Amino acid sequence: MVEIWSLFEAAIADVSAFLWTYLLSIILIFGGIFLTIRLKFFQFRFFGHVLQQTVGQIFKKNKHPGTISPFQAFTSALASTAGATNIVGVPVAIALGGPGALFWMWFVALIGMATKYAEVMLGIKYREKNKDNVWVGGPQYYIKKALGWKWVSSAFAFFLMIELIPSVMVQSNSIATQTEGAFGWPVYITGFAMCALIALVVFGGIKRIAKVTDKIVPAMVIIYVGVALFVIFVNIDQIPHVFSLIFSNAFTPISAVGGFAGAGIAEALRWGVARGLYSNEAGIGTAPIAHSAAQTDHPSKQGLWGIFSVFVDTIVICTVSGLVVLVTGAWKDVSAANASNMINVAFATELGDVFGGAFVSIFLLFFIITTVGVLIFYGEKQAEYLYGLKAAKVMRLVYIVSAFIGAVGGLQLIWQFLDITLAFVVLANIIPLIFLHKEIVAISDDYVNRVLKKKTTERKVKLFAEED
Repeated sequence: MVEIWSLFEAAIADVSAFLWTYLLSIILIFGGIFLTIRLKFFQFRFFGHVLQQTVGQIFKKNKHPGTISPFQAFTSALASTAGATNIVGVPVAIALGGPGALFWMWFVALIGMATKYAEVMLGIKYREKNKDNVWVGGPQYYIKKALGWKWVSSAFAFFLMIELIPSVMVQSNSIATQTEGAFGWPVYITGFAMCALIALVVFGGIKRIAKVTDKIVPAMVIIYVGVALFVIFVNIDQIPHVFSLIFSNAFTPISAVGGFAGAGIAEALRWGVARGLYSNEAGIGTAPIAHSAAQTDHPSKQGLWGIFSVFVDTIVICTVSGLVVLVTGAWKDVSAANASNMINVAFATELGDVFGGAFVSIFLLFFIITTVGVLIFYGEKQAEYLYGLKAAKVMRLVYIVSAFIGAVGGLQLIWQFLDITLAFVVLANIIPLIFLHKEIVAISDDYVNRVLKKKTTERKVKLFAEED
């Protein structure tokens, strides 16, 4: 029986590895490249405008249609991506793929900006109000309305609703085991406390989730990045060597050194791409669900927040996590088998063993609570789309119970299917996105010609008037 079970687990792992190493990675990468080209490199040409309309508009209020502010939609979507993958996942990628994995994360992020821009844009274009008078949207809506692929939209909603059960369990387990190791807290205590906090948030709907994320997420990101930059600055002399490693290992194999077993180009590419895709979720289709509730007067305007979210998630958070383990030498000192503990070791080199471990654990705790809260909201919206509002409330309870079960390490059988069910979700979203490329370009061109160029002209007229 044990042998049969081991063979079953190995088969699931092989299928998952094939899907994410080859099929999905190739589709997502080429999908991102295709959309980048079709949008005429929008995310690069107008990145200054992106920053102006996102960071520069954080505190600006508007009365456009929507349930929450554009910034709250951004922090809600970012809450589901910023967390374990950015903090723990990046060192794992470096341990298995070498420093070059960080380069391929950057590459995936740069093309993923176009994919997320397109997703969020379509989410706004095809959103609608539900029976509670709340704006809802996402891939299930634009797949059905724009393409008429009802069975694909239902498949997306169903597989995402199911996939979020093991996803919530894995998230809660990661923080329960982390706090047990750092503070000695029993996993069931962490699980109970976490579920109570999550319930307080999710029972208030998207408005309460947004109010929590727009305070916690920015503060956590700023503090985490600040402390990471401090560790990097202390080891500033290592930066030239580290960047040399990152770029050289992206295209050439790297030999074993210390606890690092060595890695070829394929490993750097595989782990960098996989962790990059997992981290920013561009193409997975979850971000449009949160962004569809935003107050905005043009689909592309909210799409700019999609570009910015990939920048923050991967270019900022993942980069500082990677640099911390590289400049401190933790990537050589910790073996791949213990890679999930690498970030703790890296911070401990400059902050001390106690504070370094506690710092990572506390940040993971806050990040994962907000992550799970948003994941539950995503799952509810799929149940609502498929079966109605009552089903959404039932699924909310299912997810909260799953969080506790995951924290204590139960039902690990279904964790094996996390990557496989997520694969169906990705395929059901990225393929329709590619088919909708003409509409994506048309909406974007309308924004550039009717909104962006108009603002540029008005600024020039104002500037000339001031000079006169």
